[in-house]
Amino acid sequence: MKIRPLYDRIMVKRIEEKETVMGGIIIPDTAKEKPQEGEVVAVGQGKRLDDGKLVPLDVKVGDRILFGKYSGSEIKLDAEEYLIMREDEVLGVIDQAKG
Repeated sequence: MKIRPLYDRIMVKRIEEKETVMGGIIIPDTAKEKPQEGEVVAVGQGKRLDDGKLVPLDVKVGDRILFGKYSGSEIKLDAEEYLIMREDEVLGVIDQAKG
């Protein structure tokens, strides 16, 4: 199944951080915070202004982004969890250092 977000919405898959245990303490999954970093997997066509113009989104598929703790709506698609959020809920795009 595929979903195409509408207008200025984007679909994001959370990026799980690798767990490093220090001192032998293991934190159960229920006590962990969900990551606030994700990868954009689908984008809408853009935001429609009052005059009818369509403004394309700044984020694109494949971008790594940061978003707020309570941003977006969680959905489950083919046993995978995703977030659908508006582009204005994105705090920033993470640039990968080249080289």
